[in-house]
Amino acid sequence: MAVDEPLVLGIETSCDETGVGIVRGTTLLADAVASSVDTHARFGGVVPEIASRAHLEAMVPTIERALKEAGISARDLDGIAVTSGPGLAGALLVGVSAAKAYAYALGKPLYGVNHLASHICVDQLEHGPLPEPTMALLVSGGHSSLLLAPDITSDVRPLGATIDDAAGEAFDKIARVLNLGFPGGPVIDRLAKEGDPASIAFPRGLTGPRDAPYDFSFSGLKTSVARWIEAKRAAGEEVPVRDVAASFQEAVVDVLTRKAVRACKDEGVDHLMIGGGVAANSRLRALAQERCERAGIRLRVPRPGLCTDNGAMVAALGAEMVARNRRPSDLELSADSSLPVTEPHVPGADHGHTHGHGHSHDHDHVHEISKDNLYS
Repeated sequence: MAVDEPLVLGIETSCDETGVGIVRGTTLLADAVASSVDTHARFGGVVPEIASRAHLEAMVPTIERALKEAGISARDLDGIAVTSGPGLAGALLVGVSAAKAYAYALGKPLYGVNHLASHICVDQLEHGPLPEPTMALLVSGGHSSLLLAPDITSDVRPLGATIDDAAGEAFDKIARVLNLGFPGGPVIDRLAKEGDPASIAFPRGLTGPRDAPYDFSFSGLKTSVARWIEAKRAAGEEVPVRDVAASFQEAVVDVLTRKAVRACKDEGVDHLMIGGGVAANSRLRALAQERCERAGIRLRVPRPGLCTDNGAMVAALGAEMVARNRRPSDLELSADSSLPVTEPHVPGADHGHTHGHGHSHDHDHVHEISKDNLYS
């Protein structure tokens, strides 16, 4: 770990986790998370207003915890990175407002970064610098995407995405039908280990010869599973929960891994990175490893704690922005709930300044901005 590598704090509030991470280059120094998932559980899903309030309460304590864990002062930082989108608008606003306030108060450059690009970049903290280009399969509660990233800081290309329910969303909905609670992913993964994945032939969406080669669809699968369960109950029969969990999970990960390996072959990329919350799924990891080995593709998957939403991933991308001298964002930065993945970060207007790490932020244009804009 070189001392001259950029030291960056990252803030993530796109959904129900307040994440604050600190990295130096590609080395993780702190990863503090405050989750409000238990508060949402009784509603069967994330309630945006509750998430926003939880972020407000957790923000300062979580930042202080991360700084203490890293053993640094906020003044030591070379930059502040924050998820500016995509995500829940109100939740994003809390993180963006906090990041702008810290950047302004400390005189540090601000980087509004993309949530999905951050999920790719986090792998650097575990397996070293990303290959270029990187092929990434991102699977979470809100996204199922196949992305090709020649440069994670400036060039991310979508090859395919979900056209309806994301993979994680399908897990949550089937868990609800089975009365397994929220979130659904971990409990289905656990029960599936005791079930037979070949016991029920659930459909594989968008795998026909004329279908979009890299797009995903899990809505039909979700409906098929729900109707199968309802038919069992209507007939007065016991639902084999473990077999349903295993067969449903197999249908999801079969399609995800099959399309990801196909994309690697078609694009001539010899490795695959898998990220996002569903990347913590044990069967997805096992099947991906099996299919990648067979195809001569190297698999990179961060440890489960780095797959779910966290501040470390935002800090990792922020550090890469600083290292590559990308233009910082302005203090007018706003949250963008539908920020496209083709925009890895939101650069500000070019004020003619160069922001290399290790130098204090130039305040010439900062003083022209009203402090009221910190909360816009």
